[in-house]
Amino acid sequence: MLDAGVRAFARSGYRNASMDDIAELAGVSKPLVYLYLNSKEDLFTACIRREAAALVTAVRAAVERDAPADRQLWSGLSGFFAHTAEHPDGWTLLHVQARTHGQPYAREVAAMRTEIVEFVTQLIAAAAREHAREAARARTLAGTEVSGLAHALVGAAESLADRAGDGRAGGPSAKEAAATLMNFAWAGLGNLLQGRGWAPERIG
Repeated sequence: MLDAGVRAFARSGYRNASMDDIAELAGVSKPLVYLYLNSKEDLFTACIRREAAALVTAVRAAVERDAPADRQLWSGLSGFFAHTAEHPDGWTLLHVQARTHGQPYAREVAAMRTEIVEFVTQLIAAAAREHAREAARARTLAGTEVSGLAHALVGAAESLADRAGDGRAGGPSAKEAAATLMNFAWAGLGNLLQGRGWAPERIG
């Protein structure tokens, strides 16, 4: 029933998806759907929670734990893009539908995003520590900088996920999308750690 719900909500939208349609997709009776999930709102919430948990699990599982910091971040990004490409309805549910149908659903997605951002923050912080051990003149990043970088990287990944897939539809593959973000973010992070951060020229 959750599979049917995810598909119906993602493709028709919350308002247009009916319990009759979901029951038909699931191959069960409408009363059975209500028996197990009580209401359309409860079904929508259950679908969001399942897809959010699956995405977080996929990202964590993809990280190569014993690899260098850059490889860990790349593998996590690859896992994110691979999962969203393999589960396009789940990603549409989280990225589009859940965010546009009220605070209770938006909060579920916000909680998922917070968990991913915290995980990416840990990876970036580990990269900074690794770099500090290897380079005597490496700059120490403030906690706010690490958090800001993590938020920016996750936001960029979310935007790119709509285009990333298996590489056959004109968009980049999951690994290509991850490499794009690594080229964009990792090179900049390296400069920042070396004390070569960007700053606007003084005016006047």
